[in-house]
Amino acid sequence: MRRPILTDFVTTYRGGSVENRHAVHAAVVDATGKLLYTVGDSSRMTLARSAAKPAQALAIIETGAFDQFGFDQPDLALMCASNSSEERHIARARQMLSKAGVSESDLRCGGHAPLSDAVNRAWIKSDFTPTAVCSNCSGKHAGMLAGAKALGADIKDYYKPTHPLQVHVRRVVDEVTGVRPDEAAWGLDGCNLPAPAFPLHYLAHMYAKFAGAGNEAMHAAADCDPSERMNSMARIFNAMTTYPELVAGEGRFCTVLMGAFEGTLFGKLGADGCYGIGIRECGQTKQLGAHGAIGIAVKIEDGNVNILYAAVAEILDQLQIGNEFMRGALDKFHRPEITNTVGALTGQVSPEFEIRAIYS
Repeated sequence: MRRPILTDFVTTYRGGSVENRHAVHAAVVDATGKLLYTVGDSSRMTLARSAAKPAQALAIIETGAFDQFGFDQPDLALMCASNSSEERHIARARQMLSKAGVSESDLRCGGHAPLSDAVNRAWIKSDFTPTAVCSNCSGKHAGMLAGAKALGADIKDYYKPTHPLQVHVRRVVDEVTGVRPDEAAWGLDGCNLPAPAFPLHYLAHMYAKFAGAGNEAMHAAADCDPSERMNSMARIFNAMTTYPELVAGEGRFCTVLMGAFEGTLFGKLGADGCYGIGIRECGQTKQLGAHGAIGIAVKIEDGNVNILYAAVAEILDQLQIGNEFMRGALDKFHRPEITNTVGALTGQVSPEFEIRAIYS
């Protein structure tokens, strides 16, 4: 019998007392879309936020913009990024704008404080005011501008839901997730682009498809080439795993995760507590009963991102994905100690849930 959803928490303790409980939802599916494991409500309607970026990047590739404007793999990694606004990220975004023949003034994402504490401190010390090219979504927006040009559409309104580019993006997202139009909804993301929402297991299926494309493109027989879409999805998987430092930044979870797992999986944060992971087919995925690659989608009910990282690390540990060294690279995120302003230990983050197998 399924336990109540409210038993699935990451808990924080202070002095031995429970301070907070953060509800966890997760879905683990294989490449066919079969639900294998669940935590909480695997069908929770969830805004994917930036976890949708691999599918949005796929839509950009399918406009022809990638080849038309000479984008490379690092550019593609930045299209999928929620970057830390480090100098390498800003420089790469400017190069992408130049390749596409557009300018920073064409961006409609706006500037904001960086996701990196170190960069933020440096900006404050230098009295720096960030502009749109410093946005954590600058790569996606640069790619969107290029995509609009490739479609022959006016770039001025590229971000609006009714623009031909965003209509195309919506179609690709629906196709890659497998969601029916009546199961999806769209909102407005923090960076001013449309943001998709759908039941959580569809996000997991999307990530399984990207990871599966990486496998199939790699192992396809000479007389049976992968489809053009599959090649594009593999291109995205490989760009993110080859350049994880562009997908997030120094010390960030996405960068540490993909660096540690050495191309066997890719992962992407979505704002307000959402995460997607795709794991290539391997002996471990087969032991879990998967057909092909595996996708994992996680949502923290209250949107706490640090709690999200603890939950993702715990799920990888319970599923025994990778080896102890790989999973150990996530220790600082998994069960972090909580300290106060003078460095004294005050408590700990403790994932207290178990993934449950779904038997068909």
